[in-house]
Amino acid sequence: MTLILDALAQTATVLPAQIDINPNDSGLPGIAALRTIVGAGLILSVLALIISAVVWGFGANSSNPHLASRGKLGVLISCGAAIITGAAVTLINFFWNVGQTVS
Repeated sequence: MTLILDALAQTATVLPAQIDINPNDSGLPGIAALRTIVGAGLILSVLALIISAVVWGFGANSSNPHLASRGKLGVLISCGAAIITGAAVTLINFFWNVGQTVS
């Protein structure tokens, strides 16, 4: 148990470092379009959150439990997608550093 706590304490004190990999802009066709699509991920998550909240409210006010539960699920999924999209750089840096320590 103390080994796990020591590992967690060491992990908590590690600050994410920057990845030193430069992307190859000419390696694949459509890289610019892909960056535009990925950049729109947070906007799409917020749009999905708004639509799901409207569906949830409509289902709750019309006494339709199936519609309300689908709206709730959509709100949870869109919040999760927004969190993952916003934290993508930090997550990539964290797992990059963890991967570098594996021998």
